[in-house]
Amino acid sequence: MLRLDAGGSSRYCDGLKRRSFIELGVAGMASIGLPELLKAKANAALSGVEKKNTSTILIWLDGGPSHMDMYDMKPDAPAEYRGIWKPIKTNVPGIEVTELFPRHAKIADKFSLIRSIYHNAGDHFTGGHYMLTGRGGVSGGNKKGKFPSVGSIASKCLGSRRSTMIPYVSVPIASSIGLRPGYFAGNFLGSIHDPFETGGDPNSDKFTVGKFDVPGESLTVSRLEDRQHLMGNLDQFRRTMETPPVYDSMDRFKREAYEMISSSSVRQAFQIGDEAAEVRDSYGRHSWGQSTLLARRLVEAGALFVTVHLGGWDNHWNLEPSYVNYLPRVDSAVSALIEDLDTRGLLDDVLVLVAGEFGRTPKMNNGHNGKGTPGRDHWGRSLSVLAAGGGVQGGRVVGATNSRGEHPVERLLRPTDLHATIYKVLGLDPKIHITDLSGRPYTVTDEGEAIHELF
Repeated sequence: MLRLDAGGSSRYCDGLKRRSFIELGVAGMASIGLPELLKAKANAALSGVEKKNTSTILIWLDGGPSHMDMYDMKPDAPAEYRGIWKPIKTNVPGIEVTELFPRHAKIADKFSLIRSIYHNAGDHFTGGHYMLTGRGGVSGGNKKGKFPSVGSIASKCLGSRRSTMIPYVSVPIASSIGLRPGYFAGNFLGSIHDPFETGGDPNSDKFTVGKFDVPGESLTVSRLEDRQHLMGNLDQFRRTMETPPVYDSMDRFKREAYEMISSSSVRQAFQIGDEAAEVRDSYGRHSWGQSTLLARRLVEAGALFVTVHLGGWDNHWNLEPSYVNYLPRVDSAVSALIEDLDTRGLLDDVLVLVAGEFGRTPKMNNGHNGKGTPGRDHWGRSLSVLAAGGGVQGGRVVGATNSRGEHPVERLLRPTDLHATIYKVLGLDPKIHITDLSGRPYTVTDEGEAIHELF
């Protein structure tokens, strides 16, 4: 079946207008994958949005970090609220962070803090889906993702920043509350828009990415060779039909797919061992630090959207020993990334975000009746996000929570506002449409607007 239809006016991120589409009823067409992604990237230029060379690194604190113990401390609150650690001053008057973030404190002029994002969901899965897709509709009893992630949408609409680079990568894994790729996935956009997961431990001397499968497609060179028969059939089908010029570009996208997989520059980007020892040391010689360094190498090589998975933040009890371990690692990884990007002249082109699915209860618990020392429970009514680079101005605080960190009282913001900010940096219209498998249109953000105070 070959169906051509045209009409309507709603703009879609592939550059076409609503009902201006081409549908091929050829078995296997949907599984071609990478050439289709490259076509989407090329067509994105038709959307009329300013073309940029920017990218995003999302450092994902899976499990829900405590805003009260990191970026929104309340030293004047009652003891059971203010927690264990004291705030310290930064190099920006009026901005404080936890005493476990001494390196953050030296570079606060290079990042800003958003203290008023909320979604009111105390369920890990609901909160994760909100933060990564901008939509609700999932829960612990219904975990399946229902909407594409912000990274998947960016990948579909923009592709990579360099033709030989994979656009969407997760280091070392794409995991949201134990689901892989979970809410980082393309969902109804298809697995071609899932992130490529490097796997392994970038801190290991033996770290390597041995198999360059494209997300959802296992698109190795040998696999591409296996698909030549299908591609040949499609070429023959095209030549036997009087079809519009769009088919004439298919060969080019096929060539680009080969070039991406076989590119030495792609493989080189993953060779973290090539980094100078002092650079690796600055990030921290641990998995979190080296994963963050690898993310910098990937955006430098042309990746559009890279996520870094730092898991283990569901501290209902024993919060103190966990944070004594975790926070210094976050301090070194995040601070080194911002400084490294700045030194390399890349900070204006790379948006860095640090976030999780929600905050933690402002009031500490008693360790849940002997399960351990005190901790904090789930809290979707307020959470903090660090933002740096990509045109974001440093040394700013957007929004505020009340005196006990319970809920925002200034500049109330939703996850969709954060997503609109990401799209602003990447040069993607947040009101553009994507369609689900039934053809139903969705705007890529649901009523979100870019957080203008950051710029």
